[in-house]
Amino acid sequence: MADIIDMPKLSDTMSVGTLVKWLKKEGDAVKSGDMLAEVETDKATMELESFFTGTLIKIFAPAGAQVAIGAALCAIGKPGEAVEAPAAPAAKTPDAPAASAPANESPAPAPAPVTVAPAPVAPAAPATVAAPVTAAVVADPGPAGGPRVKISPLAKKIATDQKIDPSRLTGSGPHGRIVKADVLAAAANPALLAPAASQISNGKSQIGALGAKGPIQPDRLVPASNMRAIIAKRLLEAKTQIPHFYLEIEVDAEPLLAVRSQLNAAFEKEGVKLSVNDFILKASADALRRVPGVNASWTGTGIQYHGAAHVSFAVAIEDGLITPVIRDTHTKSVFAISAEAKPLGKRAKEKKLKPEEFTGGTFCVSNLGMMGIERFSAIINPPNAAILAVGTTVTKPVVKNGGIVVGQTMVLTLSCDHRVVDGALGAQFLAALKDLLEKPALLLV
Repeated sequence: MADIIDMPKLSDTMSVGTLVKWLKKEGDAVKSGDMLAEVETDKATMELESFFTGTLIKIFAPAGAQVAIGAALCAIGKPGEAVEAPAAPAAKTPDAPAASAPANESPAPAPAPVTVAPAPVAPAAPATVAAPVTAAVVADPGPAGGPRVKISPLAKKIATDQKIDPSRLTGSGPHGRIVKADVLAAAANPALLAPAASQISNGKSQIGALGAKGPIQPDRLVPASNMRAIIAKRLLEAKTQIPHFYLEIEVDAEPLLAVRSQLNAAFEKEGVKLSVNDFILKASADALRRVPGVNASWTGTGIQYHGAAHVSFAVAIEDGLITPVIRDTHTKSVFAISAEAKPLGKRAKEKKLKPEEFTGGTFCVSNLGMMGIERFSAIINPPNAAILAVGTTVTKPVVKNGGIVVGQTMVLTLSCDHRVVDGALGAQFLAALKDLLEKPALLLV
């Protein structure tokens, strides 16, 4: 009798998974431990392992399909063995209303396993690849003589499969980058495609963005991805169910920048390059040691105080963000934190993190300083009791030793869960953090 492999629950918030691509095809021999497919959850892209030995005799879910937890993916048995398809899974296109429930709805009871097939816009379902790094942009040459097109690797792959000219797409990503959702929307509704270059009169010159007229982009509805839907649900819950309040403090960043510069110059030959965020993560962990009441979570009936500071940091990816965790940050040096954070951030952008690498954080840091944001307030990432928002370093006049001099300052904003952290406790934490950052030598002992 054939063994059926179902869609597993690969993250705590996962309800469906996207079958990115099959690593085996029907008729292939499979051993226990072999990787069968790549599955995209709301957090990462993971490989699906076989626990059976035999032949892959039937694939039930095509590449690109969204499959509910518990729904059948494939069957492994003996060569030539007959296998019946699982009972009547209802197919829904990604842009059907049921595929994207409103984020503010309460979670419904677990539904019967459902396989969601991709919209039938081409003879064959597109074979997608793992989600790309947010910063990765493929500069597509575009039409001859035309401007280069900014498009993510995944979007370019799907556009090629669907025979869509990227120059006819309008990007909704950062700086107008074309992302997967733009290509899928155009594939489902060709009316969204801009006229091809050959359709435009040769006498009509292209007008730059400053002189452009008309709509900024086509009106369209893009179905929420697994990740975006979960982000919408969790952040709505966090903002409406957690009583947020905010504390802000300004830090003299000059000593920190000087120490960082000295260390990077001294260890340049060893390939060490410490970032400001590395120091923020270290300082946050040490501040939690000084003020442990912030390293806590609300359980519903009490407060859970955590003995270890597992500090996470927000990483932007193409369809949202994810928070890799530095375990036991309070026990690690700034050099160890830097060496761990860089590969974690890289895998996060590639959506290759393991579940244990993005769960279990007790405190979170969100840094938009590299994007020029001076100050902002972040939404708490449950079950944490606080999150730190880090702004950019600003050069401005400051008062030192009774005189006005040119200084470098940085604004830190702490969002607190008032069920756990009161104003005085949050202020104590920020005071400890300010002391550590303004005396960065303390972070090196």
